[in-house]
Amino acid sequence: MEEMKQMPLIGDKAPEFQAQTTKGPINFPSDYKGKWVVLFSHPADYTPVCTTEFVAFAKRNDQFKELNTELIGLSIDQVFSHIKWEEWIKEKLGVEIPFPIIADNTGKIGAMFGMLHSVVSGTQTVRAVFVIDPESVVRAILYYPMNVGRNMDEIVRLVKALQVADKEKVALPAGWPNNEIIGDKAIVPPPNSVQTAGERLESAKRGEVECYDWWFCYRKL
Repeated sequence: MEEMKQMPLIGDKAPEFQAQTTKGPINFPSDYKGKWVVLFSHPADYTPVCTTEFVAFAKRNDQFKELNTELIGLSIDQVFSHIKWEEWIKEKLGVEIPFPIIADNTGKIGAMFGMLHSVVSGTQTVRAVFVIDPESVVRAILYYPMNVGRNMDEIVRLVKALQVADKEKVALPAGWPNNEIIGDKAIVPPPNSVQTAGERLESAKRGEVECYDWWFCYRKL
């Protein structure tokens, strides 16, 4: 009986694969060791929503680079289709696509990452986003439907938030750094015992953290 493969979940190692892209062959994730990666799929080349998304990603490529993050696109198209589409975008819209696009014409990689949703379309990848850290661990997964484009500023924010949370050992609130309650401050992990709960309130009295209660404390970054 053939073993069923499950798509990677948050906290799993990203699947390994080799692929042809518009920038040449890649060996994933070893070629991206030490970098963050945003691996994203789109339904098809030469489609309006996908075109707007690629322009948006391209215009934010420098922001991702500043975060030590590489973009990789993917769809079930031949590499020559990707190349001609890139040329069309550059000629008609004046935007050059600086990142590689995987030619997953067999659908193998899309299936490996759970990008093919048969209820929607068995032959096109949905708008999936996988944020993968320098240790090749999947840290976040986003899915969008065929008829709604993604918000690339949110993806930039998500990568930055993951990096800050890792570095500072904190959690970050909704909409960070523009949260309605605590602004750009970070949430201190809640205590896990009666003793540490009391210590947290004492820390608040000393001005080391701010608290609404022992379980909801925050601090400046």
